[in-house]
Amino acid sequence: MNLHLEHDDDPLTLQFVAERDAQSEQTLMTPEFEVDSAAIKALIERKDRLIQVVRRGKWLFDFHRSADHPLGMWFRLPANVAPSPDAPWEPIFDLDAFCASENKLWLWRGAITCPWEPTRVLLCLSDGGSDLGRLLEFDCETKSIVEGGFDTPPTRCHATWLSRDEIAYFGSIDRLSSTRSGWPRVGRRLKRGQPPAKAPLLYATADTDVYGSCLVFDPVLAGTAKKGTAKPIRLFISGHEIGNSSVFIKEEDFSLRRIDLPRDIDVQLSYSYCLWLAKTDERIPAGSLALQPLPRQAGDPGAEAMRILFSPGERQSVSQFLLMREWCVFVVSDNLQPRLFVFDLTRADAEIQEIALPADVQTVTVWPLYSDLHLGDDTLQVYGEGFLQPPSCYRLELADRRKLLELIHTASSPAYFDSDGMTSELLEATSEDGTKVPYRLVLPKTWTQGELPVLMYGYGGFYFSVRPQYSGVTGRWLEQGGAYVQAYIRGGGELGPNWHRSAKGHGRHRAFADFVAVARDLVARGYTKPSRIAANGGSNGGLLTGVMLTRYPRDFGAIWCQVPVLDMSRFHVFPAGKAWIDEYGDPDDQADRDYLLSYSPLHNLKPASEITYPPIYIESSSNDDRVHPSHARRFAARMEELGHHPLFHEFHSGGHGGDGASTQLAARIALGYSFLRETIMKPREN
Repeated sequence: MNLHLEHDDDPLTLQFVAERDAQSEQTLMTPEFEVDSAAIKALIERKDRLIQVVRRGKWLFDFHRSADHPLGMWFRLPANVAPSPDAPWEPIFDLDAFCASENKLWLWRGAITCPWEPTRVLLCLSDGGSDLGRLLEFDCETKSIVEGGFDTPPTRCHATWLSRDEIAYFGSIDRLSSTRSGWPRVGRRLKRGQPPAKAPLLYATADTDVYGSCLVFDPVLAGTAKKGTAKPIRLFISGHEIGNSSVFIKEEDFSLRRIDLPRDIDVQLSYSYCLWLAKTDERIPAGSLALQPLPRQAGDPGAEAMRILFSPGERQSVSQFLLMREWCVFVVSDNLQPRLFVFDLTRADAEIQEIALPADVQTVTVWPLYSDLHLGDDTLQVYGEGFLQPPSCYRLELADRRKLLELIHTASSPAYFDSDGMTSELLEATSEDGTKVPYRLVLPKTWTQGELPVLMYGYGGFYFSVRPQYSGVTGRWLEQGGAYVQAYIRGGGELGPNWHRSAKGHGRHRAFADFVAVARDLVARGYTKPSRIAANGGSNGGLLTGVMLTRYPRDFGAIWCQVPVLDMSRFHVFPAGKAWIDEYGDPDDQADRDYLLSYSPLHNLKPASEITYPPIYIESSSNDDRVHPSHARRFAARMEELGHHPLFHEFHSGGHGGDGASTQLAARIALGYSFLRETIMKPREN
């Protein structure tokens, strides 16, 4: 069906996109859209926001967009100065000016610190928001790009510093360097000025894997060993599937020894420990968090010295965990409420300690102050927020054992909207198989019973967890009288590995049933009616919304479908899609194919003579190299062939995440909200 739309440069494809972009702009670029776009742009560019700093050497760093620099500027500040918005921040890298000098759009993706010289970094720049990345060496002291330094071609890539002068470079520079999924397979020892293809091989994983990567830990640099007594530890990782991997340690004879860990885990590694979360019951109950020594040499204690730090109870899961120099830290979601725990790695008799969190916080995120495990101390930054609670930053001084372990408030974000009178509730719906499905409902100040416009978001796949976040964009929707729902459906990781596993493969229908159950529960409770509910999701969530259109059209008043997967028979013909076979199934296997086609949105569309679908807005990006935009194009084309009238818009940059300069990013968001205003905000018959 319309396979020519898989070819980006086909004249018919270009004509199709241009015509439909013009139609959607004519419909959605209303005066209200212009107001929304300007307001969202101002939110992105606010100067009085909460600053989330990283420390390198004697400096704190922050990157942000502004009205004068819509692509963004990187700043530094002396580490002994409080990082407030009005502090004397010094600009060191102007991304707008850099892009202008190259006449090309690059988007910020952070920086990789050299542990041996912490103000020497690799800037990570995305090619127009795509997965193609460029690594560019930068000196934060001289505030300049390093002449003759590392500068890699734009490709899917990542890197680890091996020394001051070498990096382990993983880049998909050609087919042999890539897995079948298009992600880096081969790691090379790369020196400055050396073409990646000429660099000697360090490691290669299998073509059938998803990716390969490398970690380097230097006990001497970290201060855990004296000079001359220990060598850097090199670990290589083969990612077999998304969330399934093997870890190898390099021996002195250059051979690789596999560390005795299960494959179905998420893992954090340091020069001393492995901290891992079990996703199956292979060794310990799924959802448990285990700590064991890193066996640096054959015969060292490993799995036999394992300690279980957390075993989940009902509705409990580990939402984040990390290894620091002398501590490990983890956040538990307890019936979707966060709890923070720390464990002292230096004491054999240490007990797990819970750190009290502020009241009403719905989401907690933690990360170290220092940019690299080798550097600094174990100062932890803790960020807490909620749908109606602006984020606040706290410091936890783990390195100073003389102090009581408690959060020290350092800064808070200003309020982006007036939340007085708004409420956030945790509710449950019952899915078709009797499973209780939690969801959060955020209510505006005033609303009419049974007529509440509801924007309902879901994802439900790949063990990804959605969590409450404070957003000025959501706040603007609430101020205009809309409600917001976040549905924690199966397929996600919100309630642990089994919550995800139950909706993998031939269980995918459970995620769909869970989502529509939440929509029906909102109606049953008297909040709203189907014509007032909009289903929204992107990527795998775009698949979710596509299924809501084709399978449950009478339960929704609008569908906002972003960067979607919609053809379940051909997702694997594009390289990135091969990484999803473990999650969805294999379209080349007949049993899997039959199941995939039973819900594939493209294959389940019906003609307008048989059914009336709710209005749908399909959004994609021309340079989306993770989910090819042909999914969205072909779905829109097929709907038109069957007599329906979808709205379609394909943005020319932004990639899978829809990133861009503040002006373009705001307009993209505002178009979606304009669609909601023209559909569920306006009274219509069910």
